[in-house]
Amino acid sequence: MKDTEHTSTALPIRIRDLTKRYGQMYALKSVDLDVHSGEFLTLLGPSGSGKTTLLMAIAGFNRPDSGSIRFGDKEVILTPPHKRDVGMVFQSYALFPHMTVAQNIAFPLKLRGVSVAERAGRVEEALETVQLSGLGDRNIDQLSGGQRQRVALARAFVFGPRILLMDEPLSALDKKLRERMQIELKHLHRKLGVTTVYVTHDQREALTMSDRIAVINHGELVQLDTPEVIYNRPASAFVADFIGESTMLPLTRQGGNSVFLYDQKIGTVEGPGTDWTLVVRPERLFFAGKQDQSDDTKVIMTGILQETVFQGESEMALVGIADDTELAVRFGTGAQSDGTKAQVGQQVAIVFHRDDAIIIPGHGLT
Repeated sequence: MKDTEHTSTALPIRIRDLTKRYGQMYALKSVDLDVHSGEFLTLLGPSGSGKTTLLMAIAGFNRPDSGSIRFGDKEVILTPPHKRDVGMVFQSYALFPHMTVAQNIAFPLKLRGVSVAERAGRVEEALETVQLSGLGDRNIDQLSGGQRQRVALARAFVFGPRILLMDEPLSALDKKLRERMQIELKHLHRKLGVTTVYVTHDQREALTMSDRIAVINHGELVQLDTPEVIYNRPASAFVADFIGESTMLPLTRQGGNSVFLYDQKIGTVEGPGTDWTLVVRPERLFFAGKQDQSDDTKVIMTGILQETVFQGESEMALVGIADDTELAVRFGTGAQSDGTKAQVGQQVAIVFHRDDAIIIPGHGLT
């Protein structure tokens, strides 16, 4: 396959008011979601949030109680899975152990009545796309985990679906292979141009791979945006806490729209609420130097260095500040500053740029 996009054949997905209950519990609660034609959208949330329920509803493996799912202009809410013509990659891969690699990949083509000659050509093309050329005659038990994942992917797209669904397909791989496969999946999506909906509970995986991320909690869509916006401008305390590392500090509102951290103005807010929270990311915090003391663009907090933790490419320093709050500060292991030379138990000053302040409504997690 040529390394070009084929978004003209991709289908958009339009979901409206989708609801699914199990007894009194809502697995999905009035979900509205648009997946653009050709985009890679990730459903992200903790275990039990409803993300897999939503994916299986799109695939047709469970029937919502109410709502609408449209592929392009076609309503599919009552269409059985085998007639939705979507590619599906399961967490377990679901490969047939008694078949060779080529036979596994050819299986959906055989079901669709594709001729033997055409099947062979398309299987070879799919093997080349997933970098498994020459392995068609291998048995499944002769493959590594990463190779099996590639076979499952090839089987999912070999028949030319315009929608591809993936349910945590990398969860069984070790960390190094998983990170490599994230990049490969991203490249494969760019090559195929197929509309892709991907489920994961891994925040870093979602940030790495997605065009947009749909964050789901308790069956509800709580934020939908690009990875950059989700990370830098979370809409709630839940999103801020779930996406990346963070410390949350309560702010006080004074004199109209101004909010303060202790006695330092952090910024201004809009809306009637009186409770606001400052979210600070560890990588946006620094040990203060002398030049920071008179810099009005920065906010300085003092505290006691409680612990430092070596983590390979970086170190994490834990600093106790007012009200028994603990700040996490991440810095490169090659960093040189007066603060990083401090000993546990000593007072240190922590600084961050006002532009890096993330202000959200409410007081922390509820």
